[in-house]
Amino acid sequence: MGKSQLRLILSDSRLARLGDAYVNFVFSLGRSRALQEPQGIKVSDRMLAEALKRSGLRQELPKRTTRQDCANAVEALLVYGYLNKLVTLEEAVNHIASKSDSPVDAFAELVKSVVKKIEDGKSNPP
Repeated sequence: MGKSQLRLILSDSRLARLGDAYVNFVFSLGRSRALQEPQGIKVSDRMLAEALKRSGLRQELPKRTTRQDCANAVEALLVYGYLNKLVTLEEAVNHIASKSDSPVDAFAELVKSVVKKIEDGKSNPP
């Protein structure tokens, strides 16, 4: 998959809408597991935008991209990974739970993992 196809995923608003629910669900489950009590958490755009930056993927978006659009890109990419069986729900939740002290880094690593699997050709383009 080329850079242009990756950019299509990152800018797909339909994937981002579904990804919003997916990311919040994964994060809530991961934190619930880590804290051993139910959590219902809305992940902030700030956290996801920072994760995109730390993953090194921010450069794939236009220079004047808003924080919200950066967050949407993360949401789109992560749900794309789930839908294409690149990462299971359990893997994502376990990853968040194991790095509960640094959720930004946990999301950045998940982003890098999905991108690597896409680049390795383990999925079909949208």
